[in-house]
Order: sequence, then structure tokens, then C-alpha cells
Amino acid sequence: MEAYCVKCKSKKEMKSAKAITMKNGKPATKGVCPTCGTSMFRIGSAKK
Repeated sequence: MEAYCVKCKSKKEMKSAKAITMKNGKPATKGVCPTCGTSMFRIGSAKK
């Protein structure tokens, strides 16, 4: 899944993306930037 990396300032494909649920019950996806290793976060469920 693609997400925006704040450190690289560009959209990248998330590495080791994992579906999570936020406190309010909505789905989100959390992963790592393949270039710099910064955490990436995207609201919405992961596309299968």
C-alpha cells in the first residue's frame, strides 16, 4: 500500500504494512518507509 513519507516528502510503497484499528474503531494501516526507515501511517483499510 502506498503512503506519504514525511521525512522523504514523497509517496512510497509501505514496507511491512500491517492493518490496525484506531481508538475510534476505524481501520488504518501502519508500516515503514523502505528508503529511510521512518514509520508511515495511512487511515483506511489496506487493499487486498
